[in-house]
Amino acid sequence: MENKTEDTTHFGFKTIQKDQKEEMVAEVFHSVAAKYDIMNDLMSFGIHRVWKRFTIDCSGVRPGQRVLDLAGGTGDLTAKFSRIVGDKGQVVLADINNSMLTVGRDKLRDIGIVGNVEYVQANAEQLPFPDDYFDCITIGFGLRNVTDKDRALRSMFRVLKPGGRLLVLEFSKPIHEVISKVYDQYSFHLLPKMGEMIANDGESYRYLAESIRMHPDQDTLKEMMEHAGFEQTSYYNLTAGVVALHRGYKF
Repeated sequence: MENKTEDTTHFGFKTIQKDQKEEMVAEVFHSVAAKYDIMNDLMSFGIHRVWKRFTIDCSGVRPGQRVLDLAGGTGDLTAKFSRIVGDKGQVVLADINNSMLTVGRDKLRDIGIVGNVEYVQANAEQLPFPDDYFDCITIGFGLRNVTDKDRALRSMFRVLKPGGRLLVLEFSKPIHEVISKVYDQYSFHLLPKMGEMIANDGESYRYLAESIRMHPDQDTLKEMMEHAGFEQTSYYNLTAGVVALHRGYKF
């Protein structure tokens, strides 16, 4: 791992200037947006659907509530939340990347989800919403791409209603050594080849593998959430810690 200063951050395993990261991440997701759903199914062998279903089950979202699906991408969580909150509720699908947002909007409209979903291009570090606005916020596989994660968590805390909850679904650190070794082989050798074959972009998927390794582990992220103001924080290891779901409340 390379050293960082206050003016630098990580882009995968590279150390770069902080003001470069947003544009570099944007290029990755502009590139992969069109094949994002196909690659998700292939990369996770479809298990990402189980992880997302578990996230929905842990959300406690009810009819009439307001939900923010941050870094919502192609809208898998938004689609499920839209059906739960109903006509009197609202779901905001927010993503910093307009290519992902366009793919998500088109996909949800194609399956008939139109009335209670709003699409907003937004940076997680500076959310353009009022204080105490959402009953629930989810961020699925997006936090590791944020330049200043602490600032983003504080921004989420600000726009969450008292009594609301944040759910962070993200790749994490496998809890078994054997699984960790197999996962490394898969991530750094097979995944970029799949990206090259399916999305014609091996480099973007190499970055995604590296970004997972640079993301804080389960306990570190839990501490970061607490530092941002969240209480009763906890996490669930999914698929032996390949993915973790963190949950925290605002009181």
